[in-house]
Amino acid sequence: MEISSAQIAEMVKKVLADMNGGEVSAVSNNEVPIGVSNRHIHLNKADMETLFGAGYELTPLKDLSQPGQYACKETLTLIGPAMRPIENVRVLGPLRAKSQVEISATDSYVLKVKPPVRESGKTEGSAPVTIIGPKGIVQLSEGCIIANRHIHMSPSEAAVFGIKDGDTVTVDVNGKRRTRWYDVQVRVHKDFRLEMHIDTDDANAAGIGNGFKVKVVKE
Repeated sequence: MEISSAQIAEMVKKVLADMNGGEVSAVSNNEVPIGVSNRHIHLNKADMETLFGAGYELTPLKDLSQPGQYACKETLTLIGPAMRPIENVRVLGPLRAKSQVEISATDSYVLKVKPPVRESGKTEGSAPVTIIGPKGIVQLSEGCIIANRHIHMSPSEAAVFGIKDGDTVTVDVNGKRRTRWYDVQVRVHKDFRLEMHIDTDDANAAGIGNGFKVKVVKE
């Protein structure tokens, strides 16, 4: 007898429930909590020292939802060809191998840059942008993107959903402005916690905020 992917997902869910005392607390009815991501900056060590001074270290402000990620007290200013600054852009830690700026489409109109919609870290051929700090200026020839809509989940959560790392899914949003998002990327890692990340443009368009539950659609 052939077993469907839906049946496999249900069996996995039951096993996980037994392991967790009768329930899988993180996953219910294919729902995923929303995390709204405002514009922010990731820095490498060299660019951080150019912007803040040699030997400088970032100051953690608060932990973010994904383990090991945190918002810093430090903020910077972005400048594009329009010469209209966007100030107080939060730096996120920890340091990365390459600096990266994530903005919304609305921000791109202010800066007059044309960032592609990309997975975080995929900066090749992306838009240039200038970052201004208290001690110096960094001109990125590439590195400015609009982050794609994506869902973080652990391997056990992915098993319950019946999906794997790199898959794309459809998501229903029953907010103030009901909508549906297509081609939402799934990222699976043992350190991830279940959450869908969208930017402020998406959140405002749908009339939702942090913690709002959206639903992965089985098609």
